[in-house]
Amino acid sequence: MASYRRFVALGDSTTEGVGDTPYADGAPRGWADRFAVLLAEADPATTYANLAVRGKVTAEVRAEQLGPALALEPDLVSLVVAMNDLIRPTFSAERIVADVDAMVGPLRRQGATVLLMTFPDLSAVSPVGRALRGRVAALNRGFRTITARYGATLLDIATVPTAGDPRVWADDRLHLNPDGHALLAAAMASTAGLPDAGRAWQEPLPPPVRVGARERVGTEVSWYRAHVGPWLGRRLTGRSSGDGRTAKRPLLQPVLPAGQHDAT
Repeated sequence: MASYRRFVALGDSTTEGVGDTPYADGAPRGWADRFAVLLAEADPATTYANLAVRGKVTAEVRAEQLGPALALEPDLVSLVVAMNDLIRPTFSAERIVADVDAMVGPLRRQGATVLLMTFPDLSAVSPVGRALRGRVAALNRGFRTITARYGATLLDIATVPTAGDPRVWADDRLHLNPDGHALLAAAMASTAGLPDAGRAWQEPLPPPVRVGARERVGTEVSWYRAHVGPWLGRRLTGRSSGDGRTAKRPLLQPVLPAGQHDAT
């Protein structure tokens, strides 16, 4: 039975928890918090740190989060990165994979189990997702190679159709919604070998309700106005959604029951 005492999560907005139902004080929850609760149910002595910050590209995660993660001496690390790289014009699969390799190596040599994740096919999520299929495929090949090289643990979410279903994605189509965060937490629990994790997360969703052409067009217009425009504005002015933000949980702390968190 898998049991971990020191879980550290690295990454960007997905791991910070953007898109999930927030806590009462407005702080993001997210799949990593949910997963930490499952870890603590398997072993109440589990502690958890979350170093992820929204807006970070993979090179920034390596530069800013790897050192603090190693200092915490984790026995379990999640490394879910590259969504922000995917949508940048400067995308380089080779560079991203090299940065991930440079993080997984030291973490594995220190003795941590490292959880990596492939990307699902995002074609159904947004028009941009269709344009990114080649980039996604290149990254997934690299992540699989790194997994084999270091003996890491891979959640191959690319093989799970539900992960690319628009119904588990938030309105901005860049972040998971609460159902998506719950799915990812369950998938990570199964991948990490937690007892009674189950395989329900692999089951397809029921057929979607069909909508008319006018409603689809209205949805697309609203998406561009509410999300694509502001994103382009940040890119043109050199700003990031993570500017001025720090890790929400920089130190290893005991895991509180589901729905609660340390507001300090």
